[in-house]
Amino acid sequence: MTFSSYEEFWPYYVAMHSRAATRWIHLTGTLTGLALTAYGLARGRKRYLAALPVIGYGTAWPAHFLIERNNPASFGNPGWSLRGDAQMIRMMLAGRDAELGEIARKWLAENPCEECGTGGAFPSVP
Repeated sequence: MTFSSYEEFWPYYVAMHSRAATRWIHLTGTLTGLALTAYGLARGRKRYLAALPVIGYGTAWPAHFLIERNNPASFGNPGWSLRGDAQMIRMMLAGRDAELGEIARKWLAENPCEECGTGGAFPSVP
């Protein structure tokens, strides 16, 4: 899918994370990667700098394939996906995970997937 702005992309990004388990796996992977990266910077261990992308993506991508049954949004929109991940995590840490679920449900209901082979529904609809 193509988008003309981040604001247009954001609901799609959330919809590709429609299940709470996927969002929490993202949060855990990203925060663990950030913690190890910070540790590496504080200790002068450059090899730890790889922790963020390896752990962040290494935990998030399998969640898409196994839980959501979709492809990560980062495949098509890496910059906006990074921004979306940060916004999603901020909302989760602020106790707004249920709101994310509502954004996902609304977008999925309004945007049927003709090429999914699921009768027009995205595979990730809970």
